[in-house]
Amino acid sequence: MVLINKIYLLLIFGLVFQLGNAQYISVDESFTALQLVQDKLINSPCANVFNVTVSGGNFASGEKSYGYFEATGTGFPFTNGIVLTTGKAINTIGPNASLSDDGGNMGWNGDSDLNQALGLTNTFNATVLEFDFIPQGDHISFDYIFSSEQYLLNPSANQCNFTDGFAFLLKRNGDTNYQNLAVVPNTTIPVKVNTVRGPGTICPPANAAYFDAFNDINHPTNFNGQTKVLTAQSDVTPGDTYHIKLVIADEGNYRYDSALFLGGESFNFGVDLGEDRLIANGTALCPTQTLSLNATQSSAISYQWFQNNIELYGETNPTYLVTSAGDYSVTINYGGNCETTGTITVEYAVDLIVNQTRFSECDNDANQDGITAFNLTDIIPDLFTNLPSNYTISFYELTTSTSALPSIYTNTTPFQQTIYARITNIQGCYSDYPIDLIVNIFPTTITDEEVGLCENTSTILDAGSGFTSYTWNTNPIQNTQTITVANPGTYSVILTNASNCSKTKTFTVTPSGIATINDIIIIDFSENNTITVDYTGISTYVFSLDGTNYQSSPTFTNLIEGAYTVYVKDTKDCGVVPATFYILDYPKFFTPNGDGINDFWSIKNLNQRNLQNGTIEIFDRYGKPIHQINTRNQVWDGTFNGVNLPSSDYWFQMKLADGKIIKGHFSLKR
Repeated sequence: MVLINKIYLLLIFGLVFQLGNAQYISVDESFTALQLVQDKLINSPCANVFNVTVSGGNFASGEKSYGYFEATGTGFPFTNGIVLTTGKAINTIGPNASLSDDGGNMGWNGDSDLNQALGLTNTFNATVLEFDFIPQGDHISFDYIFSSEQYLLNPSANQCNFTDGFAFLLKRNGDTNYQNLAVVPNTTIPVKVNTVRGPGTICPPANAAYFDAFNDINHPTNFNGQTKVLTAQSDVTPGDTYHIKLVIADEGNYRYDSALFLGGESFNFGVDLGEDRLIANGTALCPTQTLSLNATQSSAISYQWFQNNIELYGETNPTYLVTSAGDYSVTINYGGNCETTGTITVEYAVDLIVNQTRFSECDNDANQDGITAFNLTDIIPDLFTNLPSNYTISFYELTTSTSALPSIYTNTTPFQQTIYARITNIQGCYSDYPIDLIVNIFPTTITDEEVGLCENTSTILDAGSGFTSYTWNTNPIQNTQTITVANPGTYSVILTNASNCSKTKTFTVTPSGIATINDIIIIDFSENNTITVDYTGISTYVFSLDGTNYQSSPTFTNLIEGAYTVYVKDTKDCGVVPATFYILDYPKFFTPNGDGINDFWSIKNLNQRNLQNGTIEIFDRYGKPIHQINTRNQVWDGTFNGVNLPSSDYWFQMKLADGKIIKGHFSLKR
């Protein structure tokens, strides 16, 4: 039983080991140069290949710097192919867990043709695969990936220009100079670490669209990063002899190896039918346009055209006229099993149907001058009923403008302006489309209001008439001009006018109520008789002595003797509270001449202030007491012991029940 368990564990371990290895490429160094080129890189009966050689590192342990790789099931873009490296080919195998750093102190030279192609003088450790060939078609191409340890995820600034060099050098027999096919697409820039690099490090990205990734440990190869699959290609003359040299080398020193992975059977002796005609590239055909494809080859025996991998019966001429979109290919037979192909993808621009060309916005600022911002990106989906998602639309102020308007554009002509929509990624198929930008206004002035809510009542909020819709922030939403509210709070309503423009009006509803008068503080018998209303309440109040004219201050000054009523009114119209008070003062003179007018001197309304129990003593100018006013004798007639006193100034002293004493003087006039 124990033995069976051990065998079972060994089987499981072996299976895990095999599954683990399956995620990394494998390398076989046993193939000859001819086998690598003829069987692995080309593998075509049309191949006329000779003078095949390969050279690289002479490692003492017998390893090579080139070989055949297999990558089935690893996720690597190529299933198989050829690897050329500046170190040991076997060290290109993943995971990316160690530094591939071979070739030191070996006397392993660089390559003079690579130096010349890249303008270098310091290459080392060159691996070269070269051969002669005679093409049947007029075009050759093959796929490759450039991988390198010098794609550093955390480089220092001085490492940003570290790179190795490689080139795919092609020349026709008899020509002097090579052409380098290993360039950034649509440029003459050689592919290197510092010319194809993605973002994410302190080093600047370069042609990042062609960079694949910085690698973690679990990668099929033992390199820090690599390009995407790139294609080297060139036009050639059928029947002429060409020499191609595939070379890679360390630059500067042997440190940090790099490698070329050439896609298996990707070397194609085909025919060039031209660049793909794509919407994304701006080269798609216009709706009624045709395209003539020419696959003529001087030594061809037959042709067969296909659309979307379906044979086009009867289309056996060297030319074909494209009238609809599709993936087109032609198979060219040169006799026996020798066939080459050419491919091209043709897309057609859509015949656009205009949906909407007038777009409006509301002028939402205060001055309502017909100028506002438009989000032109939001306009695009409504322009056409059949706009494909990959069409690029920009807007221009004039049909002659070359600078596109920003996505957030503020019109320069008030209220209405015409701009132009232009399809920018399909050239020549469409004219500019005029677009009208309309600016509507909301001219009505809207003023926020503060409203009082009287205790135990409700109030009506009126948003005003003349609007097409009302949207209150109540729960549930109400859509009427007026609403009734019973609770304090902030209420807002969106007012929309006939131009579909809106403004928001806010009502601040605050609790309110009538005041409570606690006391009336009176200062009288003075040069400036004054009262102050002592009140409490939850609202704001105004004050009046006549019930008509109100003031915000509860204090009234310069009051004369007499009876008054003070009114305290809630500013939110919850009510008015009155209170009566009396200002006391003494007459400054009296005229006891028997005419019935002002014949007696007294202080009025003492009883209204509960001061009637006080006594008032009157003195002549010498301080002699001459009369006393009390509850029994409430006035003085200007006599003393029945005799009229002369005109003069007299003094009085009033003693109140609380002990307060009031003094003053007055005149007797006869």
